[in-house]
Amino acid sequence: MTAEENDAADRSGPSSSRLKAALGLARAGLLEAAEEELRKGLDEHPAEPILWVTLAGVRGRQGDAEGQFQALQQALAIDPYYLPALLLKGNAYEARGNNVLAATSYEHALRVAPDRPFWPEELRDELEHAARYVRAYCDALRKHLDAELAPLAESLPPDAGARWTEAASIRAGQSQPYFSHSNQLYVPRLPAIPFFDTADIPGLDELAGHVAGIRDEFLGLLHRDISRLEPYIAFRPGEPVNQWHELDRSTRWQALHLYRGGNAVGENLAECPLTARVLADTPLCDLSGVCPNVFFSVLAPHTKIPPHFGESNARVIAHLPLIVPNDCGIRVGFERREWKPGEILVFDDTLEHEAWNNSAEMRVVLIFDLWNPLLSAGERAVASTLARATREFRG
Repeated sequence: MTAEENDAADRSGPSSSRLKAALGLARAGLLEAAEEELRKGLDEHPAEPILWVTLAGVRGRQGDAEGQFQALQQALAIDPYYLPALLLKGNAYEARGNNVLAATSYEHALRVAPDRPFWPEELRDELEHAARYVRAYCDALRKHLDAELAPLAESLPPDAGARWTEAASIRAGQSQPYFSHSNQLYVPRLPAIPFFDTADIPGLDELAGHVAGIRDEFLGLLHRDISRLEPYIAFRPGEPVNQWHELDRSTRWQALHLYRGGNAVGENLAECPLTARVLADTPLCDLSGVCPNVFFSVLAPHTKIPPHFGESNARVIAHLPLIVPNDCGIRVGFERREWKPGEILVFDDTLEHEAWNNSAEMRVVLIFDLWNPLLSAGERAVASTLARATREFRG
């Protein structure tokens, strides 16, 4: 009853004296006397959930499981969100070996509790235990689901298999669903696909075939004028930086732009003729003031790009890996991939995504915006018009 004792220490309400007396008796092992004191307190203050929770703890120590649950139900009838009652209920189910109801009760407690940094100190140990218990339960459920699905997975195509792997993770409580979130233009009713099949997008095979030449153009330009690299994240003074505070105006994530916000960076583009030529045969997305963006992305050693969302699901993002050391990767929604030189990745960046370079070397990827392949030519024209008209209206 540590949590209840700590909770009671600072109480000054009308039931405080009864509660403290009962706790003292319980600590001395006088459980029947403690219960009697609590009953007197409840006769005087029947709507005090802490009295019911303490009574439940006393009854649990007496081996009265039915009485313990009755007291907990009384506490939760008064306040369904009363955290000590939810935690003790999970503990009681755990003691009885009912893993399902224990995990369910602990999960309810964790949902009711504030974010971890703000957990009440008197309940922190119990909440940590609840979190570990729920995590172990979820892991066991996931293992069971994977075993049941394994014989079926072999008959599914890769995309469908990935879908049901994620479904099992969500059902087991190991992850949450990922939804599209566009910072600017959102196109309704488009499926949120983490990674696209590059075979469905024209021009990418030729682009990938020139990876060595494109890499040489970048390295040559970098050698001639390294000052053309600039921080990719650069907020104006006074703007909230949110998750970008570590990378704002930092050289840890830099870019050398060929197109920026829909405009060609002529000086850089002119010095990368091969890159410019092969990009001309790809379906670059055209949204006024937004894209295309094409740039060499340079991620410094031991740098992480935090989870974030993109501008529009009318576009998808393509990565052509040029220089990729070990221990580098990207997560889009549920799926994780590693870059491999010359193997293009295409993904929906309106799903939460993040990237990392845990190596001791720089990572370089050519990033460019493509039209979402699920949009028809007519819909692409509509998307372009919406972006242009919005920009014109705002001046």
